Amino acid sequence: MKLPPLKIGELIARVPIIQGGMGVGVSLSSLASAVANEGGIGIISTAQIGYREKDFGTNAKQANKRALRNEIIKARELSPKGVIGINIMVAMNNYEELTTVALEEGIDIIISGAGLALNLPKIAKGFKTKLAPIVSSAKAATVISKMWDRKDQCAADLIVVEGPEAGGHLGFSMESLIENKAQDLLDIVKEVIEAIKPFEEKYNKKIPVVAAGGIYTGADIAELIKIGAAGVQMATRFVATDECDASLAFKMAYINSKKEDIKIVKSPVGMPGRAINNKFMKSVQENGCKVDKCYLCIKDCDPRQTPYCITEALIQAVKGNLDRGLIFVGSNAAKVDKIVSVKELMSELVAEAEINL
Repeated sequence: MKLPPLKIGELIARVPIIQGGMGVGVSLSSLASAVANEGGIGIISTAQIGYREKDFGTNAKQANKRALRNEIIKARELSPKGVIGINIMVAMNNYEELTTVALEEGIDIIISGAGLALNLPKIAKGFKTKLAPIVSSAKAATVISKMWDRKDQCAADLIVVEGPEAGGHLGFSMESLIENKAQDLLDIVKEVIEAIKPFEEKYNKKIPVVAAGGIYTGADIAELIKIGAAGVQMATRFVATDECDASLAFKMAYINSKKEDIKIVKSPVGMPGRAINNKFMKSVQENGCKVDKCYLCIKDCDPRQTPYCITEALIQAVKGNLDRGLIFVGSNAAKVDKIVSVKELMSELVAEAEINL
């Protein structure tokens, strides 16, 4: 059976695969445009996107805005007909400003997590951009939907359900993740689909639900589509691609990782995350890491209390300085064994999914 397209109102992706946003600097215009050219939805991560700008150290706010604008323009040049979006964390200090830059550049979709995206409709009012909150439970989907309905008289265009096997920041308690007690992704997806039905009816629109977290094969994609998901969001698989914007050393960290290397860690953002337990993380756990400079990236981060600077740790990782960096990974990162092109990866995933549908 052929994979169905992902329809978000009038916006249609031929292949129902969203490439997950990965920061700092892991998914920029190169990766996003390559995925979009293969029929999926390519996502640029906004997290400290200006880290390569000359004035990043002195004026990170302007550097990030400039870099985001440039990356969206580049992605459009590389994929003029593809679907391009951004991923932005609610927890970021410059959330509204960066969201506005993306809207001004005509971004197709904004995917927003690491907190409840309650103010997104207000920021995006008057623009045609599709809005997609990330949730980790039916309760969160209901809270956001009720708030958007009451305050902005609208409903989400798409909902991304991120389960406990995802990489990076996770919307579950540390205890539930460590003890493997977090709810299964398939169950959360089913509950979210039911939870948003009243809002689909009220606004006379289909709200596609996309599943994320630990999805690795085409068979995984088929399983989720069979239970009602409109598509999937995948990140880990796209790191080990030619077009991924990270350094070769960063990609090799995935390829060289073993299952036992992947741990749940505490992030300065205040959320648990999944990462490779490398030399840097072991050092942080034992001694902490003094914060010499604050980039004012996260709203609730106190540099006097935080165990390490997440901006600095992620920048070092993407540049390939792995012993000084934080390497976020999904639960299946240890399965990655080679670097391929995005075209090869997308073809493999689609073929596997269609065999299993």
